[in-house]
Amino acid sequence: MPPFSRSKLLQRAKAIDRLLVQRYGAKSQHRHTDPTSELILTILSQNTNDTNRDHAYENLKHQFPSWASVVAAKPSQIAKAIEIGGLSSVKSKRIKTILAQIRERSSDYSLSFLEKMNDLAIWEYLMSFVGVGPKTAACVLIFSLGRNVMPVDTHVHRVGQRLGLIPQSFSAEKAHRWFLDLNLPMNLYQLHLNMIAHGRTLCRPTNPKCSECPLKKYCLYYKKSVEQSNS
Repeated sequence: MPPFSRSKLLQRAKAIDRLLVQRYGAKSQHRHTDPTSELILTILSQNTNDTNRDHAYENLKHQFPSWASVVAAKPSQIAKAIEIGGLSSVKSKRIKTILAQIRERSSDYSLSFLEKMNDLAIWEYLMSFVGVGPKTAACVLIFSLGRNVMPVDTHVHRVGQRLGLIPQSFSAEKAHRWFLDLNLPMNLYQLHLNMIAHGRTLCRPTNPKCSECPLKKYCLYYKKSVEQSNS
């Protein structure tokens, strides 16, 4: 069983982080864009790849230069602009509704007021929007507000469980709150990006390249595979 006391988990996470940095490089946290833009970007990223997400966002901003013009538009018009990102009819309604909700608190559609709130309060506020799940909330926290949280996508969830950083019984949704409550004092931005890189290159869902992996010492999946092959 992996160590799930906070101190032992932190020690394990830091050791894994060092090895990932050796393989994929160090990452310095920086803010990508403002919170409202990051929120819309992350909604557009649902069930698509980064390239299509970016094209959808560019099309949206080209067609509707301001957030006010998005709110004023028909959902069908928004859907047409973001069609390349997939699920456009669903995403268009969510975007229009969320922007209208933001306007109720901030007339200029700015989420800058989040800066004064703690991580959990921001998390709960963002999660109150229809269509915003834990990953979207975590992405706004880490990529726009510079907070030290861990978005858990499919790669982070898989790699994290194999390396004993996430309990085996935890869903990705539950793992978000797990990391938020742990509040590990380390560079989670770096760990997040390098775990994704590791999941894409070596620690794949099927046929992972265990022979090339520098993390075998910490990998529960590898240990189980070795035990099975020796039995």
